[in-house]
Amino acid sequence: MKIKKLILNMAMEAKKAAKTVATLSTDIKNGALLNMSQGLIENSQVIKRENAKDLKEAKKKGLSPAMIDRLSITDSTIKGMADGLIEVAQLPDPVGTIIKMWKRPNGLLVGRMRIPLGVIGMIYEARPNVTVDAAGLCLKSGNSIILRGGSEAIHSNRILAHILQEALKDKGIPTSAIQVVPITEREVVGELLALDEYIDVIIPRGGEGLIRFVAENSKIPVLKHFKGVCHVYVDKTADLKMAEKICLNAKVQRPGVCNAMETLLVHREIAETFLKPMWESFKKVGVELRGCSKTRKILPNIKKATKQDWYEEYLDLILAVRVVKDINEAILHISQYGSSHTDAIVTSDYDRALKFLKEVDSSVVLVNASTRFNDGNQLGLGAEIGISTSKLHAFGPMGLEELTSTKFVVFGNGQIRK
Repeated sequence: MKIKKLILNMAMEAKKAAKTVATLSTDIKNGALLNMSQGLIENSQVIKRENAKDLKEAKKKGLSPAMIDRLSITDSTIKGMADGLIEVAQLPDPVGTIIKMWKRPNGLLVGRMRIPLGVIGMIYEARPNVTVDAAGLCLKSGNSIILRGGSEAIHSNRILAHILQEALKDKGIPTSAIQVVPITEREVVGELLALDEYIDVIIPRGGEGLIRFVAENSKIPVLKHFKGVCHVYVDKTADLKMAEKICLNAKVQRPGVCNAMETLLVHREIAETFLKPMWESFKKVGVELRGCSKTRKILPNIKKATKQDWYEEYLDLILAVRVVKDINEAILHISQYGSSHTDAIVTSDYDRALKFLKEVDSSVVLVNASTRFNDGNQLGLGAEIGISTSKLHAFGPMGLEELTSTKFVVFGNGQIRK
């Protein structure tokens, strides 16, 4: 009962705060963001001390290296979070922007104005930097936010929330505009998902199991991102040196993230020429390959890929490889096994590039570039609150505009309907 009351009170306060935040001037919001950034830098030692408590517990529980990497806060992490807030402050304020206007035959001017979504509920695992990114984006887009991080990051998230709330106080903004659930009990999630009267949208970030649980149990609209089964297709016309560089980056630059390549597709006509040197590059950095029968004829010492491998989000130095007869088979494979997250083609043929862009139904589709670029910051959105793989109401990285909706506004000069 205490948990139910705590979460209900947080939601009610967030709803009240949302009304205030929605009307804040751009200058006040930007000032608060800059205060938040400065607060992180000034309190870096305290943040690292609290994070050390989380890391100690994580190691004791035997969490994976990928999870510990996501959980760790260093001086570089803190600077990245602080710089992210400054970048958000420098971005145009979407709230109140009229994005389209047209004139009706009767003289009415009809337009669409960007407005905040209201109260955002965010449920996520590890990555304390998400706490800061999400808070900053929600403030700038005129929303309030309730953050429910994973139990593994509770100490980090509590101190980050305290620092961010102090920055809000200085600008006269209700501290309930940014709230972190201060307890780790699992019942919290169920309570949050039931509060459709107060929370307008739920954004889950984490493993597929968490996201499916949220999607299946929420009374509130959910922006989903199930997993990132990302592909790179190397076409027969590809510059193979470029392709090798892109594939290596897409897999190994940071393998434990959702936009890392999980399956490599290679045109049969260049498979042998490309895969042998590519395999040597992968071996040097410890990548395990799992290949189809055609791949294993070229690389007989690698593991055999099973059907499950084509669906797998490894988040590790493991890569599935398939030789395909042409671009159509590559697109068909992505359609069958992909997750609508990120897919890339390496080609020098314009028509094939255009075909891939049109027919691959993913949130970000790239030509001659690494899948690692599916990131709000890299795409110029500033920080992101997540990557949506559902099309309602956002698809791809979610920045400021994706945290708003639109309403119709109408200007008249006395018109009445007959």
